[in-house]
Amino acid sequence: MPQKRKRRTSPAPKGLAAGEQLKRAKLAAADSSTWGWVDTEVSNASQITLEHRLMTCGLSKCNKNPFCGNRCALKPAKSSHTPADETQTVVANGELENDLIVVSDDESPPCNKKVCKNNPNCLNYLGQQQWEDEETAGQLFIKASDLGFNPILNSRDPEFPVGLKNLGATCYANAFLQVWFRDLAFRRGVYQCQPSQDTENSFEDSPVFQLQVTFAALQESTQNVYNPVKFAESLKLSTSEQQDAQEFSKLFMSHLDNEFQKQHAPALRTLVSNQFQGELVYGTHCHNCRSKSERSSDFLELEINIENNARLEDRIAALLQNEKLTGDNRYSCSNCASLQDATRYTELRSLPPVLHFSLLRFVYDFDSMERKKSKHNLLFPKVLDMSKFVKADKGTSGGEGGEGAANIYELRGVLLHKGPSAYHGHYEAQVLDTASKTWFQFDDEVVTRIDFLGEKRYTGKDVVDVLNDSGTNKKGAGQPRARPAKKRRIDDSDDEIFESPPPTEVQVSLPGKAPEGDVFSSRDAYMLIYARKEKEPSTVGHAPTPNLAESTLDPNSASTLINGTSGPCVDSQIASDPTDLVPPQRARDVVKTLNAKHDEACEHYSRREKEVKEHFAELREWIRSVYIHWHVASVEEDAVVVSRQVLEHWLEKPFVKPEEHKSPGDAELQVVPTPDILCSHGGLHPYKASNMKRMSKKAYEKLSLREDIGPVRSPQQVCEICVEEFFTERLYQIEHPRSVAQFDEMCDVQQGESGYWISKAWLKGWRVQKPRMHVPLHGDPSPDSSEFRGHVRCEHDQLSLVSTARRSISSQACEILTKLFPDWVPLSTNQEPCAICEAYIHNSKEDKRELRKKAEDEKARLRHMHDNALIGNTLLLENVPCAVLPAEFVRIWRKWLSRPAEIPRPDKVDTSPLFCQHNHLVFDPNAPNDWDSDVALIQMSEWIILQDLYSCGPTAAVEKKLAEDSMGVLDTRFVHDTPVCHDCRLKRRRDYNLTDITVRFLSSKPITGGEHDEGLAQQRGSQHTKQESGPRATGGTRQSKRIRQGRDRRENTRLRISKLTTVKDIKVKLHESFKIPTICQRLFYKDQELQDNAVTVESLGILMNDTLDLREEAENEDNLSNSPDGRASKRRKEEKGFGGTLLAASASYASLPPDTSTSSEGEGHESAKPCPVCTYDNPLDNLFCDMCGKKVDSA
Repeated sequence: MPQKRKRRTSPAPKGLAAGEQLKRAKLAAADSSTWGWVDTEVSNASQITLEHRLMTCGLSKCNKNPFCGNRCALKPAKSSHTPADETQTVVANGELENDLIVVSDDESPPCNKKVCKNNPNCLNYLGQQQWEDEETAGQLFIKASDLGFNPILNSRDPEFPVGLKNLGATCYANAFLQVWFRDLAFRRGVYQCQPSQDTENSFEDSPVFQLQVTFAALQESTQNVYNPVKFAESLKLSTSEQQDAQEFSKLFMSHLDNEFQKQHAPALRTLVSNQFQGELVYGTHCHNCRSKSERSSDFLELEINIENNARLEDRIAALLQNEKLTGDNRYSCSNCASLQDATRYTELRSLPPVLHFSLLRFVYDFDSMERKKSKHNLLFPKVLDMSKFVKADKGTSGGEGGEGAANIYELRGVLLHKGPSAYHGHYEAQVLDTASKTWFQFDDEVVTRIDFLGEKRYTGKDVVDVLNDSGTNKKGAGQPRARPAKKRRIDDSDDEIFESPPPTEVQVSLPGKAPEGDVFSSRDAYMLIYARKEKEPSTVGHAPTPNLAESTLDPNSASTLINGTSGPCVDSQIASDPTDLVPPQRARDVVKTLNAKHDEACEHYSRREKEVKEHFAELREWIRSVYIHWHVASVEEDAVVVSRQVLEHWLEKPFVKPEEHKSPGDAELQVVPTPDILCSHGGLHPYKASNMKRMSKKAYEKLSLREDIGPVRSPQQVCEICVEEFFTERLYQIEHPRSVAQFDEMCDVQQGESGYWISKAWLKGWRVQKPRMHVPLHGDPSPDSSEFRGHVRCEHDQLSLVSTARRSISSQACEILTKLFPDWVPLSTNQEPCAICEAYIHNSKEDKRELRKKAEDEKARLRHMHDNALIGNTLLLENVPCAVLPAEFVRIWRKWLSRPAEIPRPDKVDTSPLFCQHNHLVFDPNAPNDWDSDVALIQMSEWIILQDLYSCGPTAAVEKKLAEDSMGVLDTRFVHDTPVCHDCRLKRRRDYNLTDITVRFLSSKPITGGEHDEGLAQQRGSQHTKQESGPRATGGTRQSKRIRQGRDRRENTRLRISKLTTVKDIKVKLHESFKIPTICQRLFYKDQELQDNAVTVESLGILMNDTLDLREEAENEDNLSNSPDGRASKRRKEEKGFGGTLLAASASYASLPPDTSTSSEGEGHESAKPCPVCTYDNPLDNLFCDMCGKKVDSA
């Protein structure tokens, strides 16, 4: 018999039926199971029962909230066996042909997180799902237990080398340490270096011992990262300053060479020279006498100038290219004793086993006058044939650098400089581990295996063979995949890719082994490391000294840890001596100590992790015992109502770190009680029903024994007060639209009928669906409330004269409103406006007419004071008796003249501020700075008129006329009978909150003068203004654009200041007003320059209406350089390099080749002195040229 299944109930139709009109009353009712009884079953608060209160919280049977089953409870496994004899035919949509569909309208909705979130009878989806998955819950619990960092994660993977920690900016040293470590001969020499007898105590602090420890850690450490902080401290390196890798390599090799030369073993004394040093010969061949002048020079690395898309072999040939010396550049031959045509040549006489190529990527840009990084692309091969570049000395019989020697080199490492700038960046290294024949990418702590140089780099063990598709074959079995190109890009910081045409024949490339003909390209390669490919070891004769190239692999030999990774042993000679690649005992002891601490930390972490897991198992069993039995099956079952957030927090609490709680030290964290289900009366809040969950009382009692889950209530404890309040508001939301609809039907007044006045604003606000004026539990305000009363009634409680704020309504509409607002007393449309208000308006118009007439009369009588009193024009008042009065009176008086009906008329003229307590003047009429905005000058005749119109104070009479001064000189000045009190005058000028000061523009020569000759200084100000109108004398310096734009600014200005204004504030205001740069401003006060920008005006003693002098200086752009955006900026400060470190103190450049490159920090190395005759670069300490023997001038 086919299995029966039920069909879901069809969803109820949403929206209005066809032709049905939207009714706001029905919309407001919102017939729901929680408040659907409002206005249907209950129309008065006294009719509310317990069942109604339960419905508000969804706890009643009438709510139809299903009692969902516990999804985490144990269920019997369902059998999925289908009899074999019953064949089922599948039809459309996955249904079976014989399916029986049972249609039921009583089926409860499905239980899911979205539907049951607000269902108080469903306790699923609260967070117990994560406790069901024991593995996931255990991981979250361990993470929240604050066990700290897991040291096991720092354990070394045996398939990967050890990385080096970046101490801040030490990536340049980390990259070279990884390269040197994989040089077996160099590492063996470092291990064999012994301390001197007299330096036994300080050897452990020496760089050599710390290098031994670093190499021992890279070889035998059980951690994946080693911290070389002791190594950096031994060299006194600054870990916060980025340095040049090439310079570090030279200086450190020089330091190690000095240390190796102190050793007793002859092989160690010459280790650096035997392993890394080659010989270059610089010579000149005279075309006349055929003589040659040669000088040999040793080198540790070859410096290569690069060009875009050039091959390494071509750039080596360019380095060794001959130079013709002809014309003005002829050679001074000592044999010919004259200038002759010659050829200058450079030859390679011998090459070291390990050959370093330093690529000169940092060049000097003469346009920007700064160092820049060259992003030229360089092509370099995996196998490099140097035989064609080496020329043996005819005086020697072959040798290592002879023509018969095999100078075939294999690529062993690439140093990359990431970043677009020569002043900062990041160094990385790609190095071949010779023991395992595997390439690794070293980015400080991150070590990555790469199958091919140029493939995408990953941080994990998964390696993608870009060329061979990780060993898979998409073309089919047995069909090799053609390589698209033999040139591949090193992992660069650029997105550009260089490709060569694909090969004609199909080649197969095995993972981990690149073809010997491969050519790589890079825009970030900074240094290339090649090692000589030695011939197969011969059975006859003595084997050569082992070096980096001697790590030839024997695939059948046993595996051992040599280069820091698991790989096959080296040849028998190296493996025969057990001390060859074994670190010295003291270095091994340091590494063993670090390994022991790491192992101890791992064991301690494992013990704590075990304890946490045991605690988790016990806690999980108890938590599951609670939530498996906390569901309720019916309303009659004993239960309590708890907060949903509290239960979620209880289940989530063990997965939260202790520091996120208020009490991080407690082992058992308490749940913070949250009253999110209670009202202010202590009962269940009807509007917080979505936060309520009905929980079994037995489960609650079991939970409360160990946890405090906050306030709980029984389902019957729904707050009666809150239900009644909410009932009142919901009833209002239903009845208000009905009242509005009834009012709208009979609102308009019919023609010929009388009505009543009502406020337009009140009616507009009351008629909306949800009035904003509505006050919960207090209803709507009355139409004659204080906010709307003035729209209908005046201050005399009569009909207002303003009719725009009211409208009329019909008598029937007024009856509806009076039933809702019994205290409202409406005014009829037949009532007359207020008679008192009409009389007041009539009188007011007459008063305004009289005030305007009075103001016009005073303006006509005091015309000169109205026009000239506030502008300071005294030219028309010479030989005319005058009076001084406060300027504030004139301002108020002029405002009253403009609007006499709105602004009150001044009642008196108070001249007391012009006199001090001694009845003397507090200002000097002959001092220009005293004529500020506080005083005004009028004619004496107008002063007499003012005395008739206003109550005036004492008269301050003055007259400007020709008179003799104290020196007997005739001059036009103010004569006054009342003397000036100088002490009170100075006090007045110091006592101000805000004042205006004058800033005068000066010429290049300062002027003199103080307060005693202010009148003369004012006259000179105009002369200075004229002098400054021409071009500025700048002494021949180029002026910036903003300086040239300000040549026409030559007018004095006034600034508003306070006592707390600083000199800097004044300069900023001048810059905002006149665009004068603050660095070009020189301010003077009484011939003293104000150099301290932080000093205030009060401390300088600047008085009211004082004067400052400003001289504008030219900006010298020779000290500035323009940035790319056109703004002036200071030149970049050069770094100090390795100055102050041990490398600089012990460096010896005697054995190093000339270095004319620039570092990544942009520093030039003045390591050569050119000869004035042959232009040969000599060492700095040479007095005579090594090439021609001529005297070299000192730099």
